[in-house]
Amino acid sequence: MQPTTAESDPSSAVSASASTLTGHCLCGAVTITVAGHHDPRVGACHCRMCQRWTGGLFLCFTADVSAVTVKGEVTRYRSSSFAERAFCPRCGSHLWFNDVDDAGQPKGYELMPGLFDAARAWPLRSEIYVDRAMAAVPLAGDHRRKTRAEYEADNPFIEGDLE
Repeated sequence: MQPTTAESDPSSAVSASASTLTGHCLCGAVTITVAGHHDPRVGACHCRMCQRWTGGLFLCFTADVSAVTVKGEVTRYRSSSFAERAFCPRCGSHLWFNDVDDAGQPKGYELMPGLFDAARAWPLRSEIYVDRAMAAVPLAGDHRRKTRAEYEADNPFIEGDLE
């Protein structure tokens, strides 16, 4: 899996988990089960695209494609040449952001932690596009932070922010 919003941080004391998680959208029409490898830490993105999608900042945790099962109707939106965003067509809950291959298949999931009750206890792992963050949403704590330039230098496949 490519480095993503919830970038790898080997210095963290929290390790990857293989426990089973179940989450759902606001109306319950979409259920997501993660039964396998996922990282119980949260990543944050402050890019303009994520701000427009979420109304603030985007939070996610990563899970392997093979670990994720989705039940219910999902609407997918191809937001760039390398990524899709998904939501419940009934209630509008955001479900995930995925890097996808040329055929549109996910390389890995970046799931919305608010869908899963267990995620309330997970620490913040990383924060990207910090120079684009809204003044109302500063994130405290000791975690990795990258500016737009730093993140895009490490991830040349990124097309760039909206502005």
